[in-house]
Amino acid sequence: MNPSEEILEQGISQQNLRKASCMTVVTLAYQSLGVVYGDLSTSPLYVYKTTFSGKLSLHENDEEIYGVFSFIFWTFTLIALIKYILIVMSADDNGEGGTFALYSLLCRHARLSILPNQQAADEKLSGYVTHGSMETWQSSALKSFFEKHPIFRKGLLIFVLLGTCMAIGDGVLTPTISVLSAVSGVKLKITALHENYVVLISCVIIVGLFSLQHHGTHRVAFMFAPIVAAWLLCISSIGIYNIFRWNPHIFHALSPVYMLKFLKSTCTEGWISLGGVVLSITGVETMFADLGHFSSLSIRVAFTFLVYPCLILAYMGEAAFLSKHHEDIQRSFYKSIPEAVFWPVFIVATFAAVVGSQAVISATFSIISQCCALNCFPFVKIIHTSSKIYGQIYIPEVNWILMCLCLAVTIGLRDTNMMGHAYGLAVTTVMFVTTCLMALVMIIVWKQRIAISVAFLVFFGSMELLYIWASVYKVPEGGWIPLAISFIFMTIMYIWNYGMTKKHEFDVENKVSMNRILSLGPSLGMVRVSGIGLIYTNLVSGVPAVFGHFVTNLPAFHQVLVFVCVKSIQVPYISEKDRLVISRVGPKEYCMFRCIVRYGYKDLQQENYDFENRLVSGIVQFVEAEEDGTLKLTSLSCGEMGNLDIQNFDAQDLTLTNSKCKNNMEQSCCDILEAKTSMEHLGSSPLKDESLQILRAKESGVTFILSHSYAKAKKSSSILKKFAINVVYAFLSKNCREPDVVLNVPHTSLLEVGMTCYV
Repeated sequence: MNPSEEILEQGISQQNLRKASCMTVVTLAYQSLGVVYGDLSTSPLYVYKTTFSGKLSLHENDEEIYGVFSFIFWTFTLIALIKYILIVMSADDNGEGGTFALYSLLCRHARLSILPNQQAADEKLSGYVTHGSMETWQSSALKSFFEKHPIFRKGLLIFVLLGTCMAIGDGVLTPTISVLSAVSGVKLKITALHENYVVLISCVIIVGLFSLQHHGTHRVAFMFAPIVAAWLLCISSIGIYNIFRWNPHIFHALSPVYMLKFLKSTCTEGWISLGGVVLSITGVETMFADLGHFSSLSIRVAFTFLVYPCLILAYMGEAAFLSKHHEDIQRSFYKSIPEAVFWPVFIVATFAAVVGSQAVISATFSIISQCCALNCFPFVKIIHTSSKIYGQIYIPEVNWILMCLCLAVTIGLRDTNMMGHAYGLAVTTVMFVTTCLMALVMIIVWKQRIAISVAFLVFFGSMELLYIWASVYKVPEGGWIPLAISFIFMTIMYIWNYGMTKKHEFDVENKVSMNRILSLGPSLGMVRVSGIGLIYTNLVSGVPAVFGHFVTNLPAFHQVLVFVCVKSIQVPYISEKDRLVISRVGPKEYCMFRCIVRYGYKDLQQENYDFENRLVSGIVQFVEAEEDGTLKLTSLSCGEMGNLDIQNFDAQDLTLTNSKCKNNMEQSCCDILEAKTSMEHLGSSPLKDESLQILRAKESGVTFILSHSYAKAKKSSSILKKFAINVVYAFLSKNCREPDVVLNVPHTSLLEVGMTCYV
């Protein structure tokens, strides 16, 4: 329940409600400073330094300084304020932002889903709603184009993965350049300090930052907003001071004419230097990606009324200082700070750099988690660090990999200018991916005319391509770093997704025929021992091959069979009432069920609660509703199942997000068991016979059966496919977390069935 609903329930007047709503927005806007704007607000540390590097440093006169500031102002205004704050922030996916949110919107509206086990029933979820304005011929034509050309759907996936991998590269570069830029300011006061000590101090801070990640950001989050707020007020105040002291006429540089004069006077060197200007908007993509933690209105309020004016004043003040101190171009930020406040600002700058790094690291964890849910990244250990704030996670493997990469970049480059060149290429690429996805969203989701979408793409895309082109020239000087990182991560993601898709196709092609199951009779041609067998599978229909493989080698199985499918849906979150879908497989006397456990791409797929008790309770509810005739029947076409009806039941409140849900569920299980005990003593039962049979089977024990399958390329496959499947995918499968660990299956109740899948 949101704050507005709580206030309404308390009977507060409409006028007070408006006041409370305003206070809520202001509070969220303040809190967003520490989480969303840490990266963006630390850009003044290195923007001018990186821009006036190389050959451009030979042209340090007022006109070129005016030109650079003009570029910064208009870039910041057009891309950060107009594109992201006014336009892109409106394209949220049920409140979530980021590259995957835009891609998710397109997948639902244009059926571009990369997840193979989707069902028509998934589209009935509240978060899956796709209806809106009337369909236009442009949107219909674009949808039809993607449906007819699978290669373009795959190309769009690769394009999204490119943006995602560049965002991960951002997670490596932000801590390095932010921390090193902040720490390097100490050399102004301690001139004898060798560069090696600056690098060493930066490495110590980076190691400390990553070492504290397992505690979770919520433990120090209360400090983040005051630090960033103090930082913004400091740099804006210093900016105002520098404007009035050194050059009150600097506001003339707001004219775009100075951009043309800059390019005309500096020619190629000036154009290449634009890769440094783009660093002024680093963090805007993180601002969009962190939309789910706050409301779009609160982020817009914080940016428009505090972040934007403070940063513009900071850049303007630094330009005013540089116009009178050309010799300080490579250390302009700290040189422009008045002597009396140098050390306080230095300390705040260091803390702000850490806060900005923390925001990007957390965003990287979130990206990897989403990739795992969408079968685009090997399974890794995901830890929920906060029991109160959903979405705050920690991934140990990724954390230490990021730390090692950050240390390697810091020690290897040692130069913030080279880091800036690498940083600029990563940032501009992610922005361009967002622009292209937004153009598609405008047509397919918003049903806008194609002219509006093309105008958006041409206007903003051309600017970003200009910056990308300028950054490409810096590839030999550090720009190769995000390319290398992105290539490695993109190769891993694509091969993993390809391997998982091929394994799913193998499972679908090798399903056990339902006619064969029915011909075996209720005993399935084998001994049915007491207990419940949970068979984990990726299939949402039919009998998986692992079941046939198991009974072939061991002709005995449990009295109650449940095929469990854990799958992701192309929505950010699944409500608890929609989490489980229980159905019957085959006739009643076969005692076979299916349970589909549904998650959103931002949900945590961890069964840390007592899943077997919850599942049994759900099946009993299903059976009772079926016996009473209150169950709604739906006939689904399920391949080999022919005309057999599958009876679906959405289990209500069967999963856990907090202690209240857990207590309710445990009470439900206890009530059922108490009813069974009363029946045994009194000779009567409120439960049906099949329900009692299921409860007796539960008392005998629950066994988890998982497929431990190995994928191998067919002999007729190409050399490239054999290398991808037999070498890369096999290596990733061997070193990622096993399904039983991901699903938190107890080892004492685990049976693994080995299989080889030829894909």
